[in-house]
Amino acid sequence: MSHLDQQIIATHERLVKAMAIRLPTMPSDTKERYFGVLSTLVAKLEAEDKPLRDVLNETVTDAASIILLELGR
Repeated sequence: MSHLDQQIIATHERLVKAMAIRLPTMPSDTKERYFGVLSTLVAKLEAEDKPLRDVLNETVTDAASIILLELGR
């Protein structure tokens, strides 16, 4: 495993820890939006035949309105 691979895994672990800390105090509507974005991203990543570039492009498009809604709060 390369050093970059190890860094990516460590960063994913940090993300999981950070969200575990935030979830208890996160409003239900924010949790629902976060889950929607996250579950859509994971489903797209599970399609191994889809290039990562396409996954990210679709995810940005899907998440744009949710991000703007959160920023407007």
